[in-house]
Amino acid sequence: MSRRSAGFVGAWAEMQRQHQRQVEAEARQRREEARQTRAYQRRATQEYREYRQAEARRRTEELDAQVAALQGLLAAGCQVPAFRASSLMRVEEIPPFDPGQLAWPVRMPDPSQYQAQGGWTASRRAQAQAEARARFERDWQAAQAAEVQRQQQLAALQQAYEQTAEAQREEVRRHNAGITEAMEGVRQGDPDYVVEYFSAALYSSTAWPEAFPRQVAAAFDPAARQLVLDWELPGYEVVPEAKSIRYVSAQDQDKETPRPVSQRRALYRETLAQSMLLVLHQLFTADECAILDSVALNGFVDAHDPATGRQAHIFLATVMARREVFTGLHLTQVDPVSCLTDALRGQLATRPDQLTSVRPGRKPQDVGSHVASHGGDEEPDLYDMDPIAFESLVADLFRAMGMQAVTTQRSNDGGVDVDALDPTPIRGGKIVVQVKRYRSTVPPTAVRDLYGTVQDVGANKGVLVTTSGFGPGSHTFARGKPLELISGSELVDLLHRHGLRGRLGEGGRATSGQPEPSAPPTAADDYNVLGMTWSGNVALDVCALVCRGNRVLSEDHFVFFNNLQTPDGSVRAVPAVAPDKAAIRVSFDALPPVADRLVLVAAIDPEVNPHADLSGFTDACIRLLDPAMAELGRLDVSDGRAQETALVLGSFRRRPNGDWDFVLGGKGYTGGLGQLLQEYGLDVE
Repeated sequence: MSRRSAGFVGAWAEMQRQHQRQVEAEARQRREEARQTRAYQRRATQEYREYRQAEARRRTEELDAQVAALQGLLAAGCQVPAFRASSLMRVEEIPPFDPGQLAWPVRMPDPSQYQAQGGWTASRRAQAQAEARARFERDWQAAQAAEVQRQQQLAALQQAYEQTAEAQREEVRRHNAGITEAMEGVRQGDPDYVVEYFSAALYSSTAWPEAFPRQVAAAFDPAARQLVLDWELPGYEVVPEAKSIRYVSAQDQDKETPRPVSQRRALYRETLAQSMLLVLHQLFTADECAILDSVALNGFVDAHDPATGRQAHIFLATVMARREVFTGLHLTQVDPVSCLTDALRGQLATRPDQLTSVRPGRKPQDVGSHVASHGGDEEPDLYDMDPIAFESLVADLFRAMGMQAVTTQRSNDGGVDVDALDPTPIRGGKIVVQVKRYRSTVPPTAVRDLYGTVQDVGANKGVLVTTSGFGPGSHTFARGKPLELISGSELVDLLHRHGLRGRLGEGGRATSGQPEPSAPPTAADDYNVLGMTWSGNVALDVCALVCRGNRVLSEDHFVFFNNLQTPDGSVRAVPAVAPDKAAIRVSFDALPPVADRLVLVAAIDPEVNPHADLSGFTDACIRLLDPAMAELGRLDVSDGRAQETALVLGSFRRRPNGDWDFVLGGKGYTGGLGQLLQEYGLDVE
């Protein structure tokens, strides 16, 4: 074999060895990747298994906690402070007046800072000194004018604060007077006041688990000094059917260990007995006037009657407890079932899980006086609902929407009726809720107060819920702030959407002849002033059109310099107060029912500026003012454009729920006011 041949064979052999090494390296890499994949899968499988096992333990712990809460219901309830009327009283805590930047006087110019600049000759120096003096005089006059304006704004702000503070104090005094009157009625044994007071004691109690119902019908017998009431008890499902949960990895599923039937039945019967004793405990401890000698209590469940198949109140327990007997019991030491059936001689169904009923000794209907019911399945009228029950209903709504919510104590609540917590990441957080059971429009001051509360407590959002509605001042102030306004119609819709019940008067509307919680404001004092201000020296006519859609109702509903008000006086032109250059007064609630828009327009005054256009119309806004001329908010307006001589500033539009929203305009017209009015159905000569 020649050298040439040997060299060729060697090169070929080396190539084969390199290829073999590459194949082996790739095989080793695949084996390593496979090993890592198996290790990852083992770790993932182990982590998954550990997660499922931990989740099963967590669910078992929840079951144990539910059972422990049921077993300790009476003991825990006895630790809750007794209900007192003082908890319903409010304190007059008005935040101090805060003028903000208006507290600081305008700084006056310093003459020493106005020295003559330059001047090589006597005449030039004299001219420079004159210029310096002129600059000083100009700046001094501007500072003086700014100071006068500051003082005017400060006085207006102070006046608005005093009015708001007095209104808040009056509301607190009125509320506290109502509580005082109610408590006097309780002392005198007035059946209505007695029933309302003790119903409030049960409703406001924090001793009851969230899953427990709170439905009551009650009446008071003054002669016997006896409160007779039916109280709803929890159903059999309140006792967990499962005893524990474990994860079976071979089947990759959770397996529930059922709770023994005998144990579940015994715990349910014990829970019913504890509930009855706890109701009696709360009633007697809340009786600070010592008006009750005894309580006749019937416990029922709202379920299908096994005999008829119809939904009915099935009574599972009944007892008549006298004060001197009940107060001698040591409730934290008793066996609940024995205490109810033996010590108090009450009745408790032997098989409550099968809805075997007992016969009530005395029912509220037997008393002969008015029976007050709360929490039933009938559609409640939100206007007539007890204030505490109304707050509880709003809290129930927030809970139905997936949030945590509790009603606050009545004293030192800072104006907060419900505290809510939205657990949703990013957009969730603490929410403070105020409820206003009004028939008339909620004033903007209530919205401003809520915003102050949001800032004071560091909440993420404030929600104002009412049975009535909100005016444009409220919506304007709330725009861009962490506030949400829920009107009466929206509240009813939310309640129905989340399985709760409520209506606004007969047929969902307020009925005539019903007394109102507060007298509605009259058209004479329920209005807003829309103040128009802008930069530039262009002279404008600011007009208002009361419309249905894009058509003015009539020529008389076009308010301008030759027609200063509508026939009903709901819209009228009024003299402007600085810094406004034009003003329109509007009573939104008094506008014709067919009107759904109030359009504001501006046009060049052809007599003052016959050759001008709107290019000088800049930095414009509408100031929303209350009757005291206090500013509620500002609505920005689009700037004018060259060659345009008329402009739609914006329109207030009636929402389906009766509120009014502002919609920014901006459409301009080169043909002046006449061209603009033609689009709204008016022919102008």
